[in-house]
Amino acid sequence: MKLLNPSKSAPAALAHTAIYEAVLRLLRNEPRGRLLDVPAGEGALARLLHDLGFSVVCSDLYPEIFKVSGIEVRRGNLDRTLPFAERAFDLVVCVEGLEHIENPANAIREFARLIRPGGKLIVSVPNIMNIEERLKWLFFGYTSHFKPVSAESLSEIKENYDGRAEIALHINPIGYSELRYLLETNGFRLVTTTMDKPKRASIAFWPIVLLIRLVNLFVPRKLRARRWTDEINGSAVLTGGNTLIFEAVKI
Repeated sequence: MKLLNPSKSAPAALAHTAIYEAVLRLLRNEPRGRLLDVPAGEGALARLLHDLGFSVVCSDLYPEIFKVSGIEVRRGNLDRTLPFAERAFDLVVCVEGLEHIENPANAIREFARLIRPGGKLIVSVPNIMNIEERLKWLFFGYTSHFKPVSAESLSEIKENYDGRAEIALHINPIGYSELRYLLETNGFRLVTTTMDKPKRASIAFWPIVLLIRLVNLFVPRKLRARRWTDEINGSAVLTGGNTLIFEAVKI
């Protein structure tokens, strides 16, 4: 098992190492089974999961950029039907995927189709709801992960990524509530929500964080529970890092 030498033309867009480390922590004690990594990108996470003992299969919109030998990779589009049979996997890992596609709901439905009952889904999305990103939205109208894209900047992205703009372009800002809704309505039970790593600058925003939490204490408990208020204003989301990572079980 090895990483091949990257070609000069292949893009080098990889998720942050801290996301991989968080995913590995979540899966370290899981029974080893058949695992789908999608989108697999160049294969850095797939290699780590393989080394952890999982039987890894990969899929990506651009399988030609995959650089790990000895792991099966198929062309697959998260906006379409993935090329695998129903209940083919014990686990599905989707890191750096949903924010790049037009229809995250389709992807979650596909994961529900592919995972056996009792199997697990690990999925990450940029954390657009931490305190820093909420303030950026308030003052600037956009967040760090989802900036306005002009025709000129799109052309530049395509040029830098050999026409594969999907690799770099974030088009779907999806928050805690939206993703949890998609999971629960597609037969998943949310186990935990965690972050990649804490943001160093978060401590500067603690006065605002405390004010938000104080205000929400005046909301009736039943209403807070129905609207997931405590979770949205909890440590993983409000004071969390750049990435939210969801662990869910297929019911």
